[in-house]
Amino acid sequence: MRLEPETTCQVLVEAAKNLPSGSEPATVVADSGVENVNGVVDALLGLGQLRRVLAQVEVTFSNSMIEAWWRSLKHRWLYLHQLESFVTLEKLIAFYVEQHNSVVPHSAFAGRTPDEMYFERGAQIPVNLAAARTRAREARMKANRDLSCTVCQQPLNAPADTPDSFAISDLLQLQREKSQMS
Repeated sequence: MRLEPETTCQVLVEAAKNLPSGSEPATVVADSGVENVNGVVDALLGLGQLRRVLAQVEVTFSNSMIEAWWRSLKHRWLYLHQLESFVTLEKLIAFYVEQHNSVVPHSAFAGRTPDEMYFERGAQIPVNLAAARTRAREARMKANRDLSCTVCQQPLNAPADTPDSFAISDLLQLQREKSQMS
């Protein structure tokens, strides 16, 4: 299903079927994309069952977080599969939601999953990750410092007959005992 004015209308009409008759118009929060703001959708909204509110235009809050999640679902998962039926689509979405909530760590939660945040589990994860980062950094620095070759260990004072480019290169070499790198 493509995002076109007619498609938006089909979705809105289907949703409006479940609204009680004679009730206040239901509010639909939408972005200002062409699929949501056009003559066809405006005519449907003019019937009075639905009222459109444009995020970041008519209200101060935004639906950008859920929009980002939908974009991830589509581009990282759904578009990689054949969507042959609604049952297939439901299964793919259910799998993605389960993985997103309980398996995939999120940087916004310092490496915890949404389930761990919601159910207040995994408080030690950010501490463990910080310690692991420190250990990995120290190991990487040690391995880099342990590397040696004869070029890097030439004396700083080059003989008088050494070409200038070699002398400058030797002077620019960091000496292990003098290095302040951490």
